[in-house]
Amino acid sequence: MADRSLTLMAVHAHPDDEASSTGGVLARYAAEGITTVLVTCTDGRCGDGPGGVKPGDPGHDPLAVAALRRAELDASCAALKVTHLELLGYADSGMMGWPTNDAPGSFWSTPVADAAQRLTALIRRYTPDVVVTYDENGFYGHPDHIQAHRVTMAAVAGSDIPAKVYWTTAPHSGMAAFGEVLRELGVGWEEADIDENSGPPRIGLPDEEISTWVDTRAFGGQKYDALAAHASQDENTTLLRMGRERFTELMGVETFVRAYDRTGAPLSEDDLFAGLR
Repeated sequence: MADRSLTLMAVHAHPDDEASSTGGVLARYAAEGITTVLVTCTDGRCGDGPGGVKPGDPGHDPLAVAALRRAELDASCAALKVTHLELLGYADSGMMGWPTNDAPGSFWSTPVADAAQRLTALIRRYTPDVVVTYDENGFYGHPDHIQAHRVTMAAVAGSDIPAKVYWTTAPHSGMAAFGEVLRELGVGWEEADIDENSGPPRIGLPDEEISTWVDTRAFGGQKYDALAAHASQDENTTLLRMGRERFTELMGVETFVRAYDRTGAPLSEDDLFAGLR
């Protein structure tokens, strides 16, 4: 059993991001006795409404969508045994270029320093040893993901508390396999940010550039259940169609780039807490 004083904080943009990219590590480290803190920055109001209705279409009620996604987030956290959930409460900014980017209260339009001050307060409260968020491009260019990166890195610098910071990523080898599965399920390559004709995936990194590979296959069922909790979002139901076993096989190793470290732990790693225990 790990030392109870160890804490992991994951900073995500929307409800469901915690399940897709870090569901495995949240479940694994909770099972090891590590305190897990999930910070969700936005309310997800620009997601799908009931029946898959899209933002801007008739019947899409942003406040109702936000309420639904909050309930789904609570269910996901229960599946992953998250110790603490913190909501920054900003409005979902939508995809890059949407009018919602600049709407009052949107995360994208919020000054980084203002949001970082709120996150710094949470870092000081929970004193995480490890913080996980996105890279500079927000993994795939979503404005709220990019903002989460900026805010997290500013808060880490302002607190000087975490010993390690990681950015989520995906290996190109895994993205290629993922694309094959999506094609079998009838999902277009473009939807997966994978270009069948021009070579490497448009997201993720070459395998050799990834510093940290964490085996979370033993917690694949929990990750699957967490994603299933976010059933209102079409992209999640697509992933669930592959079934638990194949889902775990495909998404059972979570990968990261170590962006900041005060432990001196050698690379590559198979544990976010390498050098801390």
